[in-house]
Parts: sequence; structure tokens; C-alpha cells
Amino acid sequence: MRLCSLLLDSTCGLEGEMIEAIILGIVQGLTEFLPISSSAHIRIFGEFMDGANDPGARFTAITQIGTELAVLIYFRKDIASILRSWFGQTVQRKELVGEAKSQARMGWLIVIGTIPIVVLGYLGSDIIENNLRSLWLIATSLIVFGVILGLADSFGKKVRTLDQLSTRHGILYGAAQALALMPGVSRSGATIAMGRFLGYTREAALRYSFLLALPAVFGSGFYQLQGALSSSDSSNVFSLAETAVATGIAFVVGYLVIAWLLKFVSTKSFMPFIIYRVILGTVILILLATGAISA
Repeated sequence: MRLCSLLLDSTCGLEGEMIEAIILGIVQGLTEFLPISSSAHIRIFGEFMDGANDPGARFTAITQIGTELAVLIYFRKDIASILRSWFGQTVQRKELVGEAKSQARMGWLIVIGTIPIVVLGYLGSDIIENNLRSLWLIATSLIVFGVILGLADSFGKKVRTLDQLSTRHGILYGAAQALALMPGVSRSGATIAMGRFLGYTREAALRYSFLLALPAVFGSGFYQLQGALSSSDSSNVFSLAETAVATGIAFVVGYLVIAWLLKFVSTKSFMPFIIYRVILGTVILILLATGAISA
């Protein structure tokens, strides 16, 4: 039974599409920062919408603008400090020491760490949008990268803070983030796993995953938004208005999730999310194998 049919007792028209966009906005906000892959959940939920339509990479990228705006506001002091130090060192040629120097270095590492996902995302955009959204691949990625995150969180040392972030580590973080171009991997999950393998605390790994995602996600989101504004393609599942509503909802829900998650990881492990990923991936594989849903 489709989402629209569950919520409406009439045929699924414009109101039904708006309700489905609202639901997907909530899903985006809930799952973007948890290490469970928001793109996978948007794709999976699409199978239960009227017509079983994939909302598409464009819808996912645009709604991520909302969740990244939540990061921008929540970490506004950190981001302002990084930008101020980076600008002072790079443009004004100031000699920085102590905390300011560390913040400027983090600014450069975020730039460097963004390069892999930007290059691969641009060169492989057609493959990402058309060939990597198979539910077989997504379900497998949920399980495999869930296990990887579990190993990293269980065996990684918890000794490093972001003050110890090196150029080598920044590049490795960036390479991990690029894996998230594949739905089901999870941007936060991949970067957190890399951070834990490198010995960073859960809080440090999570905080850096928030900051590192900003340039790439905003870039991808506004690129897709520009394409949506200039395109007359009627094949998109949702209109711009419906996508805008979903983006606004993703912002509100995402902000609440950030506050909760930072508090959660200060005392708990990522194991609940790992178990959830494996169970969800297994269920999707069973549904695919039995023909209950299509890939």
C-alpha cells in the first residue's frame, strides 16, 4: 500500500503529492546526520509512494540544502571562527598562533577534503543519478558499510581531538566522504568511520563530519536547484513548491537531530544505528528477492 493511499481516502492528486513531500522532508531531516544514509531512505520511501517513483537525486540534493542550513546555524560560531582565521591567514597574510592557527588549518583541510567528492560527483553525475540508485546496491551498501562503521567504532581508539587533525587525516576524511556519492553509504557514516579508524573521539569525528559536508552539499544542492529552475522537464516526481516545503521541514527536523545526536554520542556508541542499517538492508534484500518491491 502506498503512502498516499494510507493517508488519503481519495485519489492521490496534488494534495497527496504535497503530503508525500512533507513525509520525505521529515525523513531527510531525521536521516541526514544519523549514520544510516538519507539518500537510501529517500529512495526506499519512494517505493511506497503512489506510483512507486524514485524521488530522484535532484530532490535529495535540494532537500539537503535544508539540513545543511541547520548545520550552518547550529555551528555558526565555529564556522565564523574558521572563516575568520582562514581569511586572515590566506588573504590578509596574518601570522596566526594557537587556536587561530588551528582553525585556519581546519579551513584548508575542509577545502582539501571537499575536492574528491566534487570531482567524482561532477565527472560521474550521470552514473550517480541513474545507475547507483538500484535498491539491490543500496541494501548491500547499508549492510556492508554498517559493518565497517561497527568495526571502526568498536576497535578505533578514542584519543584524538580536532586540534590534532593533520593534512593526511584531512585527505582521508575527504576520500571517505566521496564514498557517500553511492546511496546507502551515508556521508556522516563514512566520515565518522574514517575518524574512528584514525583514533578520533566520537564527538570529534561527528563534529568534523558536519563541517566537512557543508561545501559539497551546498554546492550539489544549489547546482541541482539551478538545474530545476532552468529545466522544463515534467518527469520530476515533485514540483518546486513541494520540494521547497520538504526542504524547509528538513531544516527544522535536522536542527533538532543535530542537538540530540551530539548529546547522544557523548555517552553512547553508534551500535543502535549499525544494527538498524543491517536489519533494514536485510529486509530490503528479502523484499526484492520475493518481488514485493522492484529495484
